[in-house]
Amino acid sequence: MANGRTDPLIGFHYAVEIQGMVSGYFTECSGLGSEHEVIEHKVVDKGKEIIMKIPGRLKWENITLKRGITDNMDIWDWRKKVEDGDVDSARSNGSIVMFDEHLSEIARWNFESAWPVKVSGPQVKSDSNEIGIEELSIAHEGLWRVN
Repeated sequence: MANGRTDPLIGFHYAVEIQGMVSGYFTECSGLGSEHEVIEHKVVDKGKEIIMKIPGRLKWENITLKRGITDNMDIWDWRKKVEDGDVDSARSNGSIVMFDEHLSEIARWNFESAWPVKVSGPQVKSDSNEIGIEELSIAHEGLWRVN
C-alpha cells in the first residue's frame, strides 16, 4: 500500500456463514444495510413553520443471496423448519465476509437471529443453457459491519 492508498475490494471475493445452517459461496449478495424511518414533526418558531426530521424506528433490509443450484439442500432444509412452524430453532447468527486478492479477510458483516423468509428455485427453460440459480431471502434482527 504505497502512499497510504487502499484499493477497493473486488465484489466477487466473499463467503457466507450461517451458523449450523448454510455456508459457502454465492454468486450474488444484497441487502447489507440499515435505515431509520423519518418522523416529520411540524413546529412553529417565531411565526415560521418548521418541519423537524427526527429518526424513528431502525430497520434492516432482508439479505438476499443467489447461487447456482446443486444437490446441496442446506437452504431448502433451513426453510423447511420455518414452513413447519419451528422458527425458533431456525433462527441463527451469521456473517458475510469479503476477501482481498490474497484471500485475507478484509470486511465482515455479522447478523443476528436470521431466518429464511423465502427460497426460490431456478427458472427452467428447455431452450436455455444458463446456469440454474436458487435464491434465498433472510430476515434478521441486526446487521453490523465489524471490520
